[in-house]
Amino acid sequence: MLSRIADSLFWLNRYMERADGMLRLAATHYIFSLDKDVNGTMTWMPVLKIFTDPDEGNLNAIENNTEECLKRLLLDTTNTNCLKTLVNKARENARGAQDHITKEVWEEVNQMYHLINQPELQQKIDSFLGLEVMEPLIKHTVLYAGITDITMPRGTGWCFMNLGKYIERCLQTIEFTERQLELTHFTEADTNDLLEWKYLLFSLSGYELHVKTYRSSNYNYNVLHQVLINENFPHSVMYSLQRIEHYLNKILGNHIYEERAALLRCFGRLFSKVRYMELDSLNKDTVPVFFDDIKTDLVEFNQKVVQHFFSYS
Repeated sequence: MLSRIADSLFWLNRYMERADGMLRLAATHYIFSLDKDVNGTMTWMPVLKIFTDPDEGNLNAIENNTEECLKRLLLDTTNTNCLKTLVNKARENARGAQDHITKEVWEEVNQMYHLINQPELQQKIDSFLGLEVMEPLIKHTVLYAGITDITMPRGTGWCFMNLGKYIERCLQTIEFTERQLELTHFTEADTNDLLEWKYLLFSLSGYELHVKTYRSSNYNYNVLHQVLINENFPHSVMYSLQRIEHYLNKILGNHIYEERAALLRCFGRLFSKVRYMELDSLNKDTVPVFFDDIKTDLVEFNQKVVQHFFSYS
């Protein structure tokens, strides 16, 4: 497969996965912010810090303005991570690899492109109909994931698509959890009410799995177990890393050369930190360091992937 095609497929799925994560986080935040008696002075700053440039000076001015924040996240193309930009980039990558994706995948990306470019979306947001804007878009990200899964042939292109998807998902899980830990001021002895973690669990589509799986009241430990090492949770760091390992090995095959070995060593160091970690060792001092380490290693691994397969720095 040409590196140009592999590059397009990799980024097609990364952009669509990022769009899905951003929509779920924004919709969860929107719903939670409506219950001001429970959430107090909840602002949009945590979401803005993840999906906008944190150096923009005007974030403080809009953090309490739901309509302006939604426009920044969904429609403002000066924000490189706004939904419109992500979908436009995904569509361009799909167009570049159109001979290597199914017609159904292309049509679903195109459907979402036309939906996010509808001129009335801004008016709906201004009319306090933000959830009405986001819900159809969320449904389309789900449709994209399902259509891709049931129509794409399981060849090299499929492997590159999933490599991009799970790198992006793993980064999102880490970033979402980091922001939640900043808000809850995690301490080792705390057995806080699960309500304090509902925001994160809903953002990762993991609340239902949590209440059906975990029975103890040690909510800090339970949530960290779920988002880090629960192999049955599709958004856990462990699950994503296992999928990355699977597709990376399929792409690399059995060929032996130094660059392949270096790439596998880089991933092995990252995977080992999660696979052999002691969850009991995480406390308010060590958990931020741990998340920062694995995020740094994941970013380094991603850079090596794009340099190795796509020949750019």
